[in-house]
Amino acid sequence: MDLTNSTCTEIRDAVRGKKVSALEVTRHFADRIQKLDSKVNAFVSTNDRAEDAAKMVDAKIAKGSDPGALAGVPMAIKDLLCTKGLKTTASSKILANFVPPYSATVVNRLEAAGAVTIGKTSLDEFAMGSSNENAATGPVHNPWNLEYVPGGSSGGSAAAIAARMAPGAIGTDTGGSIRQPASFCGLFGIKPTYGRVSRFGIIAFASSLDQAGPMALSTKDCALILETISGSCAHDSTSATIEVPKWSEIITEDVKGLRVGLPKEYFAEKMDSDVERVTREAIAALKDKGAVIVDVSLPLVKHAVPVYYLVATSEASSNLARYDGMRFGHRSTNAAHGDLDDLYSSSRGEGFGSEVKRRIMLGTYALSSGYYDAYYQKASQVRRLIRNEFLNAFQTCDVILSPVCTSPAFKVGERINDPLEMYLNDIFTTSTNLAGLPGMSVPAGYSKAGLPIGVQLMTRHFDETRMFNVSLALENSLQAVKARRPNVI
Repeated sequence: MDLTNSTCTEIRDAVRGKKVSALEVTRHFADRIQKLDSKVNAFVSTNDRAEDAAKMVDAKIAKGSDPGALAGVPMAIKDLLCTKGLKTTASSKILANFVPPYSATVVNRLEAAGAVTIGKTSLDEFAMGSSNENAATGPVHNPWNLEYVPGGSSGGSAAAIAARMAPGAIGTDTGGSIRQPASFCGLFGIKPTYGRVSRFGIIAFASSLDQAGPMALSTKDCALILETISGSCAHDSTSATIEVPKWSEIITEDVKGLRVGLPKEYFAEKMDSDVERVTREAIAALKDKGAVIVDVSLPLVKHAVPVYYLVATSEASSNLARYDGMRFGHRSTNAAHGDLDDLYSSSRGEGFGSEVKRRIMLGTYALSSGYYDAYYQKASQVRRLIRNEFLNAFQTCDVILSPVCTSPAFKVGERINDPLEMYLNDIFTTSTNLAGLPGMSVPAGYSKAGLPIGVQLMTRHFDETRMFNVSLALENSLQAVKARRPNVI
């Protein structure tokens, strides 16, 4: 069996069918991490207890017990999710030595289903970034071309799968942090509806926007992982009590008669010619399968980026206030003796990176006395109007298709000193988070330089089923896209 290029579903079936043991699978991917990660830098840490977890899966199978829906599948976990007894750093110096006493609900559900946590993956510090260059452990490199970024903030998870150091991974998406790296690395990646997946145990960036979701090599893998981690959670009052479908069993590629909306404002933006070509090819593929293409208009999405950066930074400034060196995080030894204010500022100044400091200052300003109404409250009002606009668009279409980003992956260092250009990279993805909608990146083609390009799908709240159907239709129509392999393999 070619474990390196197998999907999660194929590995699960092989383990359950005793064609390979969970221990053999775990050792295979651990060896690949050992061999390749010095080039890619996707992992912050590996799990010393992974083999023990794999042996427990094998023991269940030997006894004839149900080993779970993800039996023996190694999973890479973004280092923003708490893992009991395993260091969780958010790729920040301020949490460099934090070992959580509990695991996130997402991690607990994966492990209860037989998945093996193979390691923790790098991210932009506290998930703030679009290139995975803002990490205390250094930049992550795109396995398709090591001179390029893998995207962010879930770039470590994306790069780990693209280099086949894990068959599946968990990322988080606050403004596009699953979909953009999935597009840059040639993967499927889904941000579920807000509330579909529990946020308990996920280190908070912007609480009204954060969602965890899967990244994988196929539509069916994303469906399988998402149905495993979804559902209400007693520890998260924002988790929805709505029923979770068995997507891995019910999704179909039949899209005949399905109305696919193309928002004209997205195609009016400055867009790379390769991105436009690949997006047009994906539209043509769906049309060939019987989908009906319709035009829709979302005029307020031009405000999505400024609204997003007001809401997200305001919530971040509040959430990150707890890291003061007293209650949580790094404590400075350079502060003046007996000066509490100096201890706070020294601890935070030494612990946080420059992008996190920038966003805390932006958010603190937007929330300060005299400015709250003008900035945060006004942004929240426009956010509601953007949501309403999407709901109106879904009166005339079933799914919206757009590019994920304006360009393919860019070179390491190319945009890191231009925050505004980096923020504008999120122009097609942030509105989905503001509206709380599900969104997905699907591999659809390549640039002339050989870098992957994805297209984005969006549907109504809790209508992930329809999104998976369209993704499967594209996946089966664009088989040549899946056949290519990254250079680092």
